[in-house]
Amino acid sequence: MTKSIVSAIAIVSFAAGSLVSAHLTPHVQARGDSNRVFELLMYHTRPGREPALESIFRDASVLMAKHGIDVVGYWVPDGDPAWADTFVYLVAHPSREDAKRNWDAVHAEPAMKEYVKQAAADIIEKVDNKYHVDEVYMRPTDYSAMK
Repeated sequence: MTKSIVSAIAIVSFAAGSLVSAHLTPHVQARGDSNRVFELLMYHTRPGREPALESIFRDASVLMAKHGIDVVGYWVPDGDPAWADTFVYLVAHPSREDAKRNWDAVHAEPAMKEYVKQAAADIIEKVDNKYHVDEVYMRPTDYSAMK
């Protein structure tokens, strides 16, 4: 399978998992006319370095929560060699504007700058001299269980 097909399958799988977990986890329903968005991030690490990135996020998650970064969940692939070096998480934001404001605040923290420096040093894979991170903002559909 090409990487784009695998990426599409992963996005659909994570969305389906989110629907299932929405029924198992208490959450606040947003109004249908809400500006709420979800941000899906997939970090591709150098071979064998995913556990190091997972460790960095374990610590950084405290700072992220402090600054309003509402992480729905973190995932690592289980058993699929094509995704062995991937770290995925999903964030819920009240709006794109809030997302920018919250990310700016968390990235201004000295401790977060250190986490970013660690991840950039030798953990996150580079493609064409850019860090290999897939990121997409998504809006919930009007029939989505998780709004």
